[in-house]
Amino acid sequence: MKRRGLFFVLGTAVISGVSIFINKFGVRGIDAFLFTGAKNILVAIFLFSLILLAMDFKKLRALSKKDLGKLFLIGLFGGSIPFLLFFRGLQLTSAAQGAFIHKTMFVWVGILALIFLKEKLNKGIIIGAILLLTGNFLLLKLNNFVFATGDILILAATLFWGIETVISKHALKTLDSKVVAFGRMFFGSLLIIVFLVATGKLVLVTSLTSSHFLWILVTSLFLLSYVFTWYSGLKHIKASVATSILLLGSVITTVLNLLFADVVIVPSQIVGIILLVLGLTSVVWFSTILKKLQATFSIAKAQ
Repeated sequence: MKRRGLFFVLGTAVISGVSIFINKFGVRGIDAFLFTGAKNILVAIFLFSLILLAMDFKKLRALSKKDLGKLFLIGLFGGSIPFLLFFRGLQLTSAAQGAFIHKTMFVWVGILALIFLKEKLNKGIIIGAILLLTGNFLLLKLNNFVFATGDILILAATLFWGIETVISKHALKTLDSKVVAFGRMFFGSLLIIVFLVATGKLVLVTSLTSSHFLWILVTSLFLLSYVFTWYSGLKHIKASVATSILLLGSVITTVLNLLFADVVIVPSQIVGIILLVLGLTSVVWFSTILKKLQATFSIAKAQ
């Protein structure tokens, strides 16, 4: 089951890397909050349809008040507030700084998982964390990092997503991954709609063109794939390991920018990519590699 979880989360990382690249084009000319709300609503509808097609509707009907409370918290901490904080933060800081702060989520998840899920932080995760942070810093070319208001908002969003990951991991012990994904998008959508109504942004729907709707549909399919694979993988592996694997998405986005966006990669970014791969290897396979090295050493010593 662990291998299956790794497979799903690796898929999430690839989807994330491609999605970030695609979303840069899709969000043009659309209010960021409206864009997020529209995607969340569509994904909630898609997931509800998948649940019906899989004949799993009885799982929704069987949800207790406690289960619904967990799903609401997942929607609150994962599907609404952090999106609003993140997009506002991006308006006040650079994309590179925002991306780096967001990519520190695995650190906060590791700490929260240690406290609330009793997940152990072994040497592989600690070494991997150092390599992953350093690699991400180099990949994003952060030479002059200045922490300001926008960065605080993005850090707050990252912490919210970290809390949501821990709540989701706990909920996945008893709930189906599709149900948890649906809960996040459904309650998150409701809360974002409340925000759009309160801020008067909901009327902007009338200004959307057919091109906007097409981009919303395309990016919604990526988001659907993301949440489906993410919760399916998170159910079977540690939260700290799952969020570490997501950093592979940065490499995917960089490669796509290099191929299609006329972005030139510099030597420090190549070093960053190597460190990210080494860090990911350390987090996921440190114990396995260490055992093989010890076994090899023991055989050599015996001879």
